[in-house]
Amino acid sequence: MNKKELVDAIADRVGDKKTATEAINAVIDTIQQAVANGDKVTITGFGAFEMAHKPARTGRNPSTGEPIQVAESWAPKFRPGADFKDQVNEGGKKQQRKQLPAAA
Repeated sequence: MNKKELVDAIADRVGDKKTATEAINAVIDTIQQAVANGDKVTITGFGAFEMAHKPARTGRNPSTGEPIQVAESWAPKFRPGADFKDQVNEGGKKQQRKQLPAAA
């Protein structure tokens, strides 16, 4: 599902595509700004968004095998909540059942 499909799905629930678009944009912008400012955003049952520090390290150039210095960086991190994990796990089990060949 991409953003347009998400907007359409929300619009079906709220009845207005413009309102759905504004709501989704507001949620995304707010989460991005909060995490960029170092805050943790927790949505109970869904998950938590936070900033993760990646310290400088020595890596290897995959072509030559030579060591290279990788600079430190900060990256967004998402940890799914228990309810979300359970829902995905159930969906995965359903997918697996669809893909299994029928017993002869």
